[in-house]
Amino acid sequence: MTTRRRHIAHLHLHGVPDEERYADALDLLTGITPHVRAVPPTAVQLDLTSALRYFGLPPYDVVQLAKLRLKALYGIDSSAGLAGNHMLAAMAADTSAPGDTTWVPAEHAAGWLAPRPLTALPGTGRTTAATLAAYGVHTIGQAAALSPTTLQRLLGAGQARLLAERTRGHDPRPFVPGEPAAHLTTDLVLDRDCLDPTQHHRAVLGLADRTGQRLRGEKQVTGRLTLTVRYADRSSTTRTRALPEPTDHSPTLVTAALGLLTVLGLQRARVRGFALRADDLLTATAASRQLSLDPEDARAHAIEAAADRGRHRFGPKAVRPAVLAD
Repeated sequence: MTTRRRHIAHLHLHGVPDEERYADALDLLTGITPHVRAVPPTAVQLDLTSALRYFGLPPYDVVQLAKLRLKALYGIDSSAGLAGNHMLAAMAADTSAPGDTTWVPAEHAAGWLAPRPLTALPGTGRTTAATLAAYGVHTIGQAAALSPTTLQRLLGAGQARLLAERTRGHDPRPFVPGEPAAHLTTDLVLDRDCLDPTQHHRAVLGLADRTGQRLRGEKQVTGRLTLTVRYADRSSTTRTRALPEPTDHSPTLVTAALGLLTVLGLQRARVRGFALRADDLLTATAASRQLSLDPEDARAHAIEAAADRGRHRFGPKAVRPAVLAD
C-alpha cells in the first residue's frame, strides 16, 4: 500500500492590519482547500494534498494560485513555504522574501537544512545551541552527523531524540484543520504618536472588547492577558496578568486589560501602538466557570450574547461600548 505524500504550505500574509481582513483571507483560502489552519495573527497553513487532484496542478502552482487570489481579491501580498510537513513549510516561509515561494521537496530536505544555524530549528533555543557550539557544532547538518550516543551525552535522551528527528527534516505532527491557536492577539497601530492618556484608555478598552468578541466567535476562553505597548522610538514594554478563571466575557477582559495599562503608568508617553494577547486558551466547553448568585452577572452575559448577534447581522461596529463611539 502506497502512502500518499503530504504537501503543506505555510503563507505569511503581509499588510493584514486587522482580524476582519485576516478572516477574509481564511475564507478565501478554504476555496483552495478545506484543510486550512489559522496561525494568527498573520500566517496560515494549508494541506494541499486533496486539492492537487481537484485543480490538476502541481503543488507549487496551487500555492501560486492561492497567492494570486489573495492579491487580486483583497490586495494581500504573501510569501510562502512549501514542504511535506509543518516544520519545513514554516521554515521555508521564513526564508522567503515578500512575493516569493520556497519549495523544499522531501528528498532535498536534509541538504536544504544542512547549512542553516541550529537556532533556525523550531524548539532549539540558545541554550541547546550554545551547548553544541562548545563542541564545534554550529549548523543543522553538523548536528545531524552526530551519533545518537553523542547527542544523548550532550543534551539528554529526550532533547537528543527530538533534535535528531528535526535535523533530518522529520515532523510527524498531523495536520488538524481549525486547530485552536496557542494564543490570540489583537493589536492597534495608531495613525500618529499619541500622548493622551484618555486615548490610551480607549484604545486598550477597544482591544479588550474585540478580544472578547473573537474568543466567543471561536468558542474559546483565555486564562491570561498580556498587554504590549509600542513607543515612538520603537521600544516597547509588556505586562501580563493571570485571570481569576478562564473567560471570554468582555467586561472581565476590559477590567484586566485596563489594570495592566494602569500598572504601566504611561502618563504622557509617546505611544505608537498596543497589542493585547490572550494566552492559556481552552475551548469554552472544556472550561469551568464559578457559579454566581448575582442576577446582574447573568443579565450581563445575556446582553453580551444579544450584542454578538447584532454584530453578526449588522457588522462588527453595530454594537460598541459608548466610550468608543465616534
